[in-house]
Amino acid sequence: MGLARTLAIRAVNLLLVLLLVLLLVVVIIGATGTSDRILMSIVRQEVSTYRQAISRTITNPEALEKAVETYRQELIKAYGLDKPWYTRIGDMLKRIILLDLGVSKSLQTFSGSNKVVDLIMERLPNTILLVTTATVLSFIIGLLVGVKLATAIGSKLDRALTYFSAISYALPTWWTGIIFILVFYFYLRIFPPGGMYSIPPPEDTLARLLDLFWHATLPIIVLVLATVGSNIYVTRTVVMNIAQEDFVLAAKAKGLPERIVRWRYIARVAAPPILTQLILGLAGSIGGAILTETVFGWPGMGLLFYQAIVSSDEALILGLVYVFTLVYVIARFVLEIFYVMLDPRVRI
Repeated sequence: MGLARTLAIRAVNLLLVLLLVLLLVVVIIGATGTSDRILMSIVRQEVSTYRQAISRTITNPEALEKAVETYRQELIKAYGLDKPWYTRIGDMLKRIILLDLGVSKSLQTFSGSNKVVDLIMERLPNTILLVTTATVLSFIIGLLVGVKLATAIGSKLDRALTYFSAISYALPTWWTGIIFILVFYFYLRIFPPGGMYSIPPPEDTLARLLDLFWHATLPIIVLVLATVGSNIYVTRTVVMNIAQEDFVLAAKAKGLPERIVRWRYIARVAAPPILTQLILGLAGSIGGAILTETVFGWPGMGLLFYQAIVSSDEALILGLVYVFTLVYVIARFVLEIFYVMLDPRVRI
């Protein structure tokens, strides 16, 4: 009961944080007039659809315009556009939570839909395939190498990989991506320069899947190369501090094998901060890698965010901000669960 109560309290706290963030966003977009522009865009879309529907039955131009204008005024009243923005705060919160933000002004899905929710749902799997995969690979490499280095402080391998970590952390992903495209596409002709599929894409399912992985390989390598250094260094530092604790020295004095000491006595205790890095990294990966996706022309969340900003697409920007905030809150709650599982002291 104590564990369930602890998690329930933290879940409520994180939910309140999410609602507070959304409330601040709604106040900002309302005070700046963005809310009015989003709702008017929805009204124009619905009026256009209504005009096309009734134009088949009403042939008189004046009657048609009168019916359309009447419908338009009804929509304005229904959406509360005839009242001040602060009277629509509750309704706008509901719309953001349900991603009911109308249509994008300039972007559409591959199937032709320009609804904000459809755009986000289409791009999300692409980002998970690219950025989340790279994040997981980078974490696994960082964990394995970092733990190894922490037990070999001062060795040649430790010094070499420490230098590599510093170089990796300093690498700009956009610059690295351009260099890799130059080398592996223009000179070596090994990987394609960008996109998700060849033109035209293969029709066979297996060939299409292999083509997708072929296009994803180069940007994944770039992302791993640019992030693995920080993962190695953080893991090394955390594990190194744990390795100097008395209980680790006692385990070594007992003559336990190095593998058991490394993973049972050191890695397990160092798990919470390392796990924090992983979970928050995964949450951040959902937002995409704006520069990397732009350089490689990968249609993910990062490129979508860039396109939304360039085209000043308020509704789409608002939907993306909400999704990123929601993912972060969920990640924090998952972390709370893992903390309690790994360290019972957190319950207190």
